[in-house]
Amino acid sequence: MATPTDADILTLTQWLSPAYPVGGFAYSHGLEWVIESRGVTCAADAGDWIADVVEHGSGRNDCLLLAASYRADHPDDLAKIDRTARAFCASSERLMETRLLGEAFCGVTAELWSVDMAALTYPVAIGHAAAARHLPLHLTAQMFLQAFMANLVACATRLVPLGQAEGQRLIRDLTPLCQQVATTAIDAGLDDLGSTAFLSDIASMKHETQYSRMFRT
Repeated sequence: MATPTDADILTLTQWLSPAYPVGGFAYSHGLEWVIESRGVTCAADAGDWIADVVEHGSGRNDCLLLAASYRADHPDDLAKIDRTARAFCASSERLMETRLLGEAFCGVTAELWSVDMAALTYPVAIGHAAAARHLPLHLTAQMFLQAFMANLVACATRLVPLGQAEGQRLIRDLTPLCQQVATTAIDAGLDDLGSTAFLSDIASMKHETQYSRMFRT
């Protein structure tokens, strides 16, 4: 396992920062509907919900897809992984989310880092770009999953609502889980794709017809 350099860490911090122009703040991953329907009403509820998505749902799957795209040696292999990523989206909003985030990431990263990138889904784009820039896979996966988790916490902070301290406490407490899930996922393969976070998938479907909403998913 390669030791990350300061430059590696800072590059990933930039890519996965809310300031990177992919618009990740616009997506709640179905969490907005859960809060609207009173399924999540406090910090503890939010922590349990997000932990399940990370460990048993799309968070883990995205890490598997990221790792596979990182290791893809041929454009045809990368395209197949991207098709798999699209097929595993449980709803039209989930597909829109990963597609639009990926397209935005590919556009700015290709321009700034001179990485040859077509329009890829978000985790596939991150994995491909990290490999092209020789960034460590284990660090990329961990920071990707932490950023995914932190964005969901930010949604809960606004919508439950939670206080800023509670939100930051959730990020702190869920970070070790992100490290654990990412570390396990990069040692697995696409045959291990799967989800038991069914309520999260249903929430993303319900959000498609939610009358009043702040987020795109």
